[in-house]
Formats: sequence, C-alpha cells, structure tokens
Amino acid sequence: MSEWLVLALAMAAACAVVLTVTQLRHRRTGADYDASETPDVIEYMTMMIGVVYAIVLGLAIAGVWEARGAAQEHVRVEAQSLHEVSERARVYPDDVRDRIRADVHAYVSYVVTTEWHTMSAKGELTDRGAELLTRVRHDVTDYQPKSDFEAQAYQPLVDQVAAADDARSARADSAGATMPGVVWFGLIAGGLVTIGMIFALQIRRTRRELILAGLFSALFAFLLFLIWDFDAPYSRGIAATAEPFHMLFPGLGG
Repeated sequence: MSEWLVLALAMAAACAVVLTVTQLRHRRTGADYDASETPDVIEYMTMMIGVVYAIVLGLAIAGVWEARGAAQEHVRVEAQSLHEVSERARVYPDDVRDRIRADVHAYVSYVVTTEWHTMSAKGELTDRGAELLTRVRHDVTDYQPKSDFEAQAYQPLVDQVAAADDARSARADSAGATMPGVVWFGLIAGGLVTIGMIFALQIRRTRRELILAGLFSALFAFLLFLIWDFDAPYSRGIAATAEPFHMLFPGLGG
C-alpha cells in the first residue's frame, strides 16, 4: 500500500471519527441544552494543552528532520572518502592502484545494489559489506611505499579509509527508527487529548464548526504521519538516498 494512500486514509479516518462523535453527541443532547456558554477554565486549559502539544510536535518534527539530514550526510562522507581513496591511489604502482580501485568499486557496487535494500528493509547493515570494506583497508595499509612520494600519500589514504569506516558505522546507527516508543505514545495520546478538547468546548453541529473540527483533526493526522515518515531515514517515503555514491562512482547498478 502506498504511503500517500495511508496518509489519505489516516486523515479521512481522523475527520470521520471527530464528525461522527460530534453527530452522536448532538443527538444525545437535550433540546434545552445551551451550547453557547463554556467555562473560562475549560477555554484556558484547551489553549494551554494546544500550545504544549504544538511545541512537542515541533520538536519531534525538527528531531526526525535533523536525523534524516545527518543520515544523508553519513552517506555523502562515506562516498566522498572512498572516492578520495580511489583517486589518490594513482600514485601507487599500476597493480596496487588497480587492486585498490577494483575493491573500492566492488564495495560501493555492493552497497548500492544489495546492502541498501537490506538496510531499508531490516534497519541493519550486512556482514558482506563489512568484509568488502576491510579488504579495501588491507589493500591500503598492507602496501609498503617504495618512494618518498608514495610515503606522502600513504597516511592520507589510511585516513580516508578510516573516515569511510566511521561514516559506515554512523550509517548503521542511523538505519533504524530514531523515535523511542514512549515518545510515540506521548504524541498519539497528546493528539487524542487535544482533539478531545474540541468536545469540551461544546462544539455544535453547524457547518463551519464541523469543517474546522475535521480540518483540525486531519492536520494532526498529517503531522503525525510526517514524523513517522521521517523516523526511519533510509526506508520510507522521504528517505536519504544513495545518490552520492552514484554521483562519484558513475556506472553503478541499483
């Protein structure tokens, strides 16, 4: 099922629940019921609950958006570091250079064609990817420079491999959901309480009030969906991509 279809259904369901409860409440209200009077304390509580929940929603959205940006940055750093390894290896003899470049290409190709799908589906990296990166590390560290020029290039190559390994570890840490379950409980419970305060304000069955109540509940459903969509940076609709690998290593599959 498409995520946008899920969003549409969630927003429609939120509207339907609010409107249905409003209709049922109106039918059970006596003819002499005066809906024009609302205690001041209820209005104050409703305002404060709405303000607090809006702050919580804003922080949650900012948190998951920042996590998604960090996840994309990990991919960029990993791709750039490996690209530097491949390019800086040109100072080495042909056989060493070709071996390093072939192993770098094999690792990158595996990441974008196989490991990325595993990461999106299961929220974890693969042992095979770690093995391929270890092979690149051994290619670089096991070579003994034969000249001063090669010796000057050796340490920067080692540093770039270390940077790629560090970025890979950070990518593994970002692969799963970022929002704890208790936060989701607070977001959902807070949304229900905030929408429920509509009825504490003695909403009537006028067209204007029903439309506003429906839009209010649909907005909350959209914001919660947005947080959920950003919560797993590599696996949902607006997700971090492997584009940096494709840009720096043209011709890859996947």
